[in-house]
Amino acid sequence: MGVSSTPVRLGSVRALNHHFVARRLHFSLGTSSSSAVSHTNVFRCPYSSSTSSSSPSPPPQVAAGTSTASTSAPAPAPLPTSPSLPPSLPLRSSTAAAAAHIERYLHRYPSEAQMAYPYHSASSSDISTPRSVSPASASVLSARSSHTSISKRMSISSRRMTDLNPMSSVDVAAIEDKMKAAALDQHRGYASSTFGEVQQPRETTQVPEDVACGYQVLREPLWNKGLAFTPEDRINRNLTGLLPHTMESLETQCQRAMKMINSRQTPIDKYLYLSSLKTQNVDLFYRLLIDHVRELMPLVYTPTIGDVCLQYSTLYTRPEALYISIKQRKSIRTMLRNWPYPNPEICVVTDGSRILGLGDLGVNGVGISIGKLALYTAAAGVHPSRTMPIVLDTGTANEDNLKDPLYLGLRSKRVPVSVQREFMDEFMEAAADVYPNMVVQFEDFETEKAFNYLDRYRNKYRCFNDDVQGTGAVVLGGYIGAVNLSGVPLEEQRLVFMGAGSAGVGVAKQLVEYYTRRGLSEKEARDKFWLVDTKGLVTSDRGDRLAEHKKYFMRTDNNGRQFRSLEEVIEYVRPSALVGLTATFGVFTESIVRGLKASVDAGGLGRRPILFPLSNPLTKAECTFEQAVQWTDGSVIFASGSPFASFTSKSIDGESITYHPNQGNNVYVFPGLGLGAILAKATRITDEMVYTSAASLAESLNSEEIHKGLIYPAIERVRDASLIVCREVMKAARREGVSELPEEQWVEWEEWGDVALTAYIKEKMYDPMSFGTERARF
Repeated sequence: MGVSSTPVRLGSVRALNHHFVARRLHFSLGTSSSSAVSHTNVFRCPYSSSTSSSSPSPPPQVAAGTSTASTSAPAPAPLPTSPSLPPSLPLRSSTAAAAAHIERYLHRYPSEAQMAYPYHSASSSDISTPRSVSPASASVLSARSSHTSISKRMSISSRRMTDLNPMSSVDVAAIEDKMKAAALDQHRGYASSTFGEVQQPRETTQVPEDVACGYQVLREPLWNKGLAFTPEDRINRNLTGLLPHTMESLETQCQRAMKMINSRQTPIDKYLYLSSLKTQNVDLFYRLLIDHVRELMPLVYTPTIGDVCLQYSTLYTRPEALYISIKQRKSIRTMLRNWPYPNPEICVVTDGSRILGLGDLGVNGVGISIGKLALYTAAAGVHPSRTMPIVLDTGTANEDNLKDPLYLGLRSKRVPVSVQREFMDEFMEAAADVYPNMVVQFEDFETEKAFNYLDRYRNKYRCFNDDVQGTGAVVLGGYIGAVNLSGVPLEEQRLVFMGAGSAGVGVAKQLVEYYTRRGLSEKEARDKFWLVDTKGLVTSDRGDRLAEHKKYFMRTDNNGRQFRSLEEVIEYVRPSALVGLTATFGVFTESIVRGLKASVDAGGLGRRPILFPLSNPLTKAECTFEQAVQWTDGSVIFASGSPFASFTSKSIDGESITYHPNQGNNVYVFPGLGLGAILAKATRITDEMVYTSAASLAESLNSEEIHKGLIYPAIERVRDASLIVCREVMKAARREGVSELPEEQWVEWEEWGDVALTAYIKEKMYDPMSFGTERARF
């Protein structure tokens, strides 16, 4: 009697595998078709919702309108059996007896067993235990099987595959990975239907501050003033009894907060306290940050933010950003409208693919967007209600994230670059549609995507890339001052860049523009730069396929010679300046720095080398400030991406000399650039506006800072620098014809010189005040 070929609805790939095995074993034993049902029950799919061994197998599923007879087929010829095997040996319906019988068969007839059960050896220790096997049947299995991990018992890829197995041509390992990921995603709440457009039952409505109940006022960080509420405020807003009787100024509350911060031991703990404070009282948080910017900025941004991003999924307590998943790409406008504060005017968006020097962190990279926007408010006075941090979740290539059960993002590899580009197109279109006046800052995208997106959108939307343009502008601002201090004439400057990624190439291009504005041709300016990557000096004949963004600076004058190390390049070029953007700690060794000094000294007395190790965070810096001073005998002009402390050392004469580092932090440029674009209502952010931000930064130093030999303003004056940058960027926007402000307004400002425009900017800058005064509103 043949076995019915009616199609069976199988719960998984493994069930299909077991189905074929059951049939093969049935044919080799010569049993009747009625026995096949009970045998198949032994090999029930481990992913089945049923766990009872006594539950009957589901009946065969027959296509609608088709009878069982019409779908049956003659049974294939049985496999040859051993002469000593009784052909009438029955297969029992009991799962325990069936398992015992299979085990005896595997031991007694290994050759036939290998044909019938090709992915098992004859050893009973290799028999896995399906979830549906009863305790009684499990007793016949070996100790090795019983102690095997659940993941191994669930594994279909670990079973041996042969040509006799119908699944041998299938990549079961990949299928199993997808099955496990899908099961885990289902457990975490991901649903396949989220690819469609989200239909919300109602629109988001804003509750005005003057009608909110007292408890709501205290829970909203933009409304809450803590103990700074006046007696009139407490009465009018129904806060009586909800606060202690004491009334305190913001300054007093800041003292308490600083005491709490200082009681924390680690930067992460201090960050968590500050983050909690920001979600309770925005005015207090920013007053604290503005007044203690030197101590707190390293906690809010680099270097601490790097550690925060690495642990973001673990540290997460409440949402602080907009999380846009590619699974909900049809609902981007809906998500943008769900943002709780209307009319944001600047957003920082990342996809987490290249966070600082830490690589692909996926959705954990949203900490960068949050930190950057905190600096927009603290450094340039952009009101916190007008900022929007965004992360685009397209998956991650970070294996640690994919294996982390607490990871908050999509637990899958990144979608193809072409799909990411389509997703980005949709985001930019939606953002311009929902918030047409919002400036978009791109942050920490992979190098190729960073250049691609900037070129793709810069002439259509109000956007810029801080890694490419912001970093370039802040380095140019410092380089202008460094050239004036170095004693090396402009025409003799030669620059080596260690690192040819988005930041390295972006910085070099900004410096090329600086030289062209000083009278050099573009070719003459470009010839002053030598870029080095992990494979050595970037040349046209190096033999590898150069990324498109590197080709602009590839050397063609190397006469076929290749320089594979930075030491070789330093010896060959004899540079006056060395810039590091490698995200590799310690790549500027003593021999390299001393080689830089030697090449500068060879040009004459009084010359000083320029050394810019710009990588973030501190653990990725190319060298430390103290090393740079010691290896150059104190002559170095130094600027770093991460903060270093001043230090004092003894000179040859025995005198104490204090050395002050410069920090080439983007915070000197991007807040003023963004604020200038907002206030000028710029339709685009042009190269002229970016260059102007750098030039105005170089002019923002006061006499005391110049006397100290600094090339950047003191960080305590970052708001003063941002105001100057903002003012000059606004004027550049007008010159470029991209400002939508009325011409009459510009004419009126011009009558008063910079005084009127400066006063206008100050009026627009958010500055949290003490009680008794109206809080600044952007």
